[in-house]
Amino acid sequence: MAKFLAALLGCTLPSKGASPRLESKSHSQVGLKSSTKQKGTIFSTLAGEKSSSDYKKEQRWTPVYCGLAAACLKSPLIEKPGGKESMPQTPPFSAMFDSSGYNRNLYQSAEDSCGGLCYHDNNLLSGSLEALIQHLVPNVDYYPDRTYIFTFLLSSRLFMHPYELMAKVCHLCVEHQRLSEGDSDKNQMRKIAPKILQLLTEWTETFPYDFRDERMMRNLKDLAHRMASGEETYRKNVQQMMQCLIRKLAALSQYEEVLAKLSSTATDRLTVLKTKPQSIQRDIMTVCSDPYTLAQQLTHIELERLNYIGPEEFVQAFVQKDPLDNDKTCYSERKKTRNLEAYVEWFNRLSYLVATEICMPVKKKHRARMIEYFIDVARECFNIGNFNSLMAIISGMNMSPVSRLKKTWAKVKTAKFDILEHQMDPSSNFYNYRTALRGAAQRSLTAHSSREKIVIPFFSLLIKDIYFLNEGCANRLPNGHVNFEKFWELAKQVSEFMTWKQVECPFEHDRKVLQYLLSVPVFSEDALYLASYESEGPENNIEKDRWKSLRSSLLGRV
Repeated sequence: MAKFLAALLGCTLPSKGASPRLESKSHSQVGLKSSTKQKGTIFSTLAGEKSSSDYKKEQRWTPVYCGLAAACLKSPLIEKPGGKESMPQTPPFSAMFDSSGYNRNLYQSAEDSCGGLCYHDNNLLSGSLEALIQHLVPNVDYYPDRTYIFTFLLSSRLFMHPYELMAKVCHLCVEHQRLSEGDSDKNQMRKIAPKILQLLTEWTETFPYDFRDERMMRNLKDLAHRMASGEETYRKNVQQMMQCLIRKLAALSQYEEVLAKLSSTATDRLTVLKTKPQSIQRDIMTVCSDPYTLAQQLTHIELERLNYIGPEEFVQAFVQKDPLDNDKTCYSERKKTRNLEAYVEWFNRLSYLVATEICMPVKKKHRARMIEYFIDVARECFNIGNFNSLMAIISGMNMSPVSRLKKTWAKVKTAKFDILEHQMDPSSNFYNYRTALRGAAQRSLTAHSSREKIVIPFFSLLIKDIYFLNEGCANRLPNGHVNFEKFWELAKQVSEFMTWKQVECPFEHDRKVLQYLLSVPVFSEDALYLASYESEGPENNIEKDRWKSLRSSLLGRV
């Protein structure tokens, strides 16, 4: 994980001649694994077929304790849920915030004025960890705002294991129930039970992967059944919640099995060439001649993989030791970032696939045609809002084995490619890209079709932004309080991603194209150089020596 993070945080758009792998300053690389949804998705369709050291920052960050308030504009207070028998309703993620910003205005219960929570203009800024936990748990007169629930469940893992938080929540809920049972008015119990069940529903729907831990699942079942005892309506709600959670966990397991199978069947393209004449090798254009169709199928893969990234993975990637905990590094032994890593590895695979397809053809005119084909694919990805595939394609075309093919590039009309490179220019902190991303996000908010809703960010840059937000602001204030103002901003960034990843892809599946993209062997970096030298000979002594070395090691001849 440490190597993955170090590599990821060093990422920039590779200039011509660079490797697309996400590298740190020390050139550590992200290893290529193979990198779904439930029955009927891309990956379940293909399942049955063959197919470190810590990051060292260049500059030290001075802890920032506040100052993020201006980033989140106010929106109306969310009312407490009412009704005796009905469960509070869970709004969709898009309802948690609007274009004006993330909702940080919270209803303050009577206990908050002396419960260790600090507010300014009705915004929660900080609090002790225990007070924040108590603020999470509903009682007869209070139910927490959904934005608070999401923010605290997301950030609390920086201070404690999710199962430890669940244990504390269970204890508080049982205490509230016990106090209600002692009341002569049984309506008190009817008021609190649906609120507690709703809190559990929020947790299981938004952070389902937490419940792969048996301790979490055990506490969930115990508390849910305790709250539902004696009420048929509540029992049905518990049953529905558990069934939904089990389906999500089963889908995740299936997704991981497919990834493992794709990884185990991955073969270096050069190995295939040794046993199969190049003249009968397929290339991407024989499988999918239309660049617009390929861009759509890439978007399918991107959205499927995004869908399996849990919001907690953004936080767990950066978990460090809690300064107030002398015994352990919180959650360090159980960093669950496999889906996040698998998505970054898909970026690497796509970059290498692009470079492989360009370097494979023997004839110069075929290589030039392949480059122009991928330029058209990249342009359509931009139009769709699929910035991750766009960047991977540009990175593949900027790899050294491709960029050195000067005779090939001389036959390419590069005007469109220059425009795309300008849009993804890393200068000024990717200013052009960020402008385009804001435009796509705005289009998504006002979309009249599912296609217009698509926003797939350049994922490695998103991770980098979240990392520096985490590093630039302290988790704790000098008085020991949790710096909740920081976590509002963190939640705002992650929740925006949560909205984007829930978009349904509007394009039809092309099974043949998807299978090719996910399972076709690609060249390693050395094999790419060898193919490049075979296509256009070495230009200097260094290249000649490398060519001879590669021919000897990879082909067994000089």
